[in-house]
Amino acid sequence: MHQIPAALALHLDEGATTLCRCWRLTRRDGRVLGFTDHDRDLVVEGDVFKAASGLEAHETTAELGFAVGGGEVAGALTSEAISEEDIAAGLYDDATVEALLVNWADPSQHVLRETSSIGEIRREDGAFVAELRGPMHRLDEERGLRFRATCSADLGDGRCGIDLDDAAFRASAAVEATDGALGLTTSGLGGYASGWFTAGRLVWLTGANAGLGVEVKAHAAGASLATLDLWQRAARPIAPGDTFQVSAGCDKRFATCRDRFANSVRFRGFPHMPGNDFVLTVAAAGDAGFDGGSLFR
Repeated sequence: MHQIPAALALHLDEGATTLCRCWRLTRRDGRVLGFTDHDRDLVVEGDVFKAASGLEAHETTAELGFAVGGGEVAGALTSEAISEEDIAAGLYDDATVEALLVNWADPSQHVLRETSSIGEIRREDGAFVAELRGPMHRLDEERGLRFRATCSADLGDGRCGIDLDDAAFRASAAVEATDGALGLTTSGLGGYASGWFTAGRLVWLTGANAGLGVEVKAHAAGASLATLDLWQRAARPIAPGDTFQVSAGCDKRFATCRDRFANSVRFRGFPHMPGNDFVLTVAAAGDAGFDGGSLFR
């Protein structure tokens, strides 16, 4: 239940109201943006809410219990605050959106109506539509530890223990040729075998994408040049001469942890746990492995 401030409650009881909607958006990088459907800019709690920003709210839904409510907001990529490059760079992924009801004649009279997170963003023809997810969507997120054959740690984190600043696991190079979006070749990775950087992370040091990062889909080493394919299109065009730093990748298998990183003592999976294929297997007379003993003896 919302606690409506007394002054705003008195205004709502009047015969005519001067109300508008405002949205405060906090991006992943901490930048705060304000938008309003009023015809002029408003200042609420010290934040400026821009009018004529191209932002428009669609119908929202609320559900009882643990169902995930939400709605959508749409807008044109014409505002200085919202650019296609920033959306592609992921700065709006899981951003927080606070919806306020404001008396535009006296912006000190306002109430926070709901808080949502931005989910899927669709882009086409110079416009975007962003999905808003209610707080209950957090209950669908994986939390805690899971029992599985592969490692639950991320390469380089505290549970893994590998130091990715070690020169053996990190390299810097420059782009020599590229398709401008998903693929590039370089001669700076000649000392690394194919697959060493697969599933690793590439961070741009210079160029139009400087400071942005992306996961590596595949790494192939050639006679003189290495090829890197990226999972996600670059937010801005990649150009020859752009420099980057790339770190080793891990497929989270026990054999990789043991042979590539010599880190089996900190492996955070259960490689000897039978999978569904074994559980569903029908025992036959004379077959080994169905006596209750170890599968790896």
